[in-house]
Amino acid sequence: MDDFIQEWNEQEKALEAINHKLALLPDLPGCYLMKNKEGTIIYVGKAKVLKNRVRSYFRGSHDGKTQRLVTEIRDFEYIVTASNMEALILECNLIKKHMPRYNVLLKDDKTFPYIKITNEEHPRLEVTRRILKDKAKYFGPYPNGYAAHQTKKLLDRMYPLRKCNVMPKEVCLYYHMGQCMAPCVQEVPQTSYDEISQEITRFLSGGHEEIKKELRRKMEEAAEDLYFERAKELRDQIINIDALMEKQKISMADSRDRDVFGFAVDKGWMCVQILYMRQGKMIERHASIFPFYGDAYSDFLSFVTQYYSDNPALPQEILLPGMEESEEQKQAAGEAGAEGSSTAGAEMAADDGTRSGEERAVPFLSAEALAARISEEDAAGGDSSADSVESAGQEGDPEANADSGAAERAASGLTDAVSGAASLQQWLGIKVYVPQRGLKRQMVLMGVENARVALNEKFRLIERNEERTSKASESLGNWIGLSSLRRIEAFDNSNIQGANPVSAMVVFTDGKPDKKEYRKYKVRTVQGPDDYETMREVIRRRYERVLKENLPLPDLIVVDGGKGQISAAIDILENELGLFVPVGGLVKDTKHKTAQLMIGDPAEPVNLPRDSQEFYLLQRIQDEVHRFAISFHREQRGKSMVTSRLDSIPGIGEKRRKALLKHFGSLKKIKEATVEDFRPLSIGDKLARQIIAALRDEEESVTPN
Repeated sequence: MDDFIQEWNEQEKALEAINHKLALLPDLPGCYLMKNKEGTIIYVGKAKVLKNRVRSYFRGSHDGKTQRLVTEIRDFEYIVTASNMEALILECNLIKKHMPRYNVLLKDDKTFPYIKITNEEHPRLEVTRRILKDKAKYFGPYPNGYAAHQTKKLLDRMYPLRKCNVMPKEVCLYYHMGQCMAPCVQEVPQTSYDEISQEITRFLSGGHEEIKKELRRKMEEAAEDLYFERAKELRDQIINIDALMEKQKISMADSRDRDVFGFAVDKGWMCVQILYMRQGKMIERHASIFPFYGDAYSDFLSFVTQYYSDNPALPQEILLPGMEESEEQKQAAGEAGAEGSSTAGAEMAADDGTRSGEERAVPFLSAEALAARISEEDAAGGDSSADSVESAGQEGDPEANADSGAAERAASGLTDAVSGAASLQQWLGIKVYVPQRGLKRQMVLMGVENARVALNEKFRLIERNEERTSKASESLGNWIGLSSLRRIEAFDNSNIQGANPVSAMVVFTDGKPDKKEYRKYKVRTVQGPDDYETMREVIRRRYERVLKENLPLPDLIVVDGGKGQISAAIDILENELGLFVPVGGLVKDTKHKTAQLMIGDPAEPVNLPRDSQEFYLLQRIQDEVHRFAISFHREQRGKSMVTSRLDSIPGIGEKRRKALLKHFGSLKKIKEATVEDFRPLSIGDKLARQIIAALRDEEESVTPN
């Protein structure tokens, strides 16, 4: 009770200090950093007007997740910026630096293949799924690895860049085939590489038709000069280009690359969908699902900013949803009563009749059809952004733009969306649009609908898994004759020939792991690899504490092993502690996989079907306790190895060993250090040389010949 009152008083003092700071906030753009009672930054946000945005956290009511964030705030800081764009970039950098708990953190959970021209003295082509800021040129993404490798294979035949990872000492077969300029044995001017790089860039940016014309001209010249072998090579290249383009269906007149974003929010979670359009064709989509705690649209823009800060391969256009898109799509879906599919967009709902006749003529379009229609519009010279897209940073009379539907935009929140898009456009240097009508808006709505469906699928999957795990736990209890089976405690031992023996316990409640209840044990009394005695010690220590501290008893105890381990556990429980808790053993097969459950004394096998949810639950329990025990054993073994190697050096005691490890961080860094590096630790040059020599001699002695 006293702790609660003290915490309440501290919270009141913090709120009073916050109120004083709120009165001093400026009417300027910038970033704010929310801190908890430890002073840790837990949330970073940006605002066009700091005073209004920061005050909103401490005024009025919030939803559950935002309220949880607000209850932890004890202080805040802010940084004023010169513009919204600077605030956007600063927010991205602060999130990466501090990794706040309540911010949207971009996780690279899926990567697509790209073709890369490396930034080296002698560049080469490679397929990669990692995009780095290394001044290389990236092209993509490609829908799959096969498409990327086929394109690279064609480019390797057409352009003589080096193929080897390490420069050889003499020319290879590629030089004799005319597919390499042999920089290993002769000087290659930089101008040659620049020309090849420009040709590849032109090809991958949609200029393959021009390159085909050039190849055809060279082929005809070679044929006229009777260089038939060269003419055949050029003809084969033209055929290969045609074959590749046909496979990838890159045959539309429009070659513009676009990333189309959509997002949806529900129950404190956000899903962001990215539709990748490359050279007029939608080739792939990608979904990211994560919890969010701040303003939905602000966190969405934060996600987009982080995405492009780590991705130098930019498209030519970005299409973003407005602030109202998610709610509008949600209402449309509710009225239609359609569940949708995971590839939402096969059918698009018609608008409410406020669109023009031309737009109502195309209410139901697939993703491919939308991409094609947009391509046709652009190829015809009709930039749809002029009349159907609110372009970030459009040129023209600002007063006229302001008068045109300003009230409508303010009501719908579009102004903030366009402001965010304008900041992105200024930062990235590419066109960023918030479509308001036409085909591009349909593409954005498709992204929003995909996001909504993906989010619904996630919640349905969670509900289904919870139902299945709960039923599996209940059904397992029926199999072994228990009326109730909610809490299971499982044990596993780990050692190598008796060295560093440890044990671990995991807890599953209603079929789900309860990691706060996990426990680790260093075995104290057992010498050598004695699994039965180790089990006795650990069971004794665990349930003596349970009795002493009046902790909840499990409904079932599971040990890793068979009859011997079960008997050892039952002996301690019943004969020493007077506890009568069912004990089961999980027996493994020759492949170290869960084979069967044994229970009782004497232990008898329970014939669970191998494909049942009950058996799957037992597998999860055994795998989890084994993983937990092994990781603890490795940790202990690593510590003992460090300790023994340093303790064996004369002049190194416990105090100096700890100081060395704290200063250097690892044995490897101690071994690589110089004598001067030891002086800040008050270690003399003589002892420093002994330490370095001992570690290096030990490494040489264990290195195989």
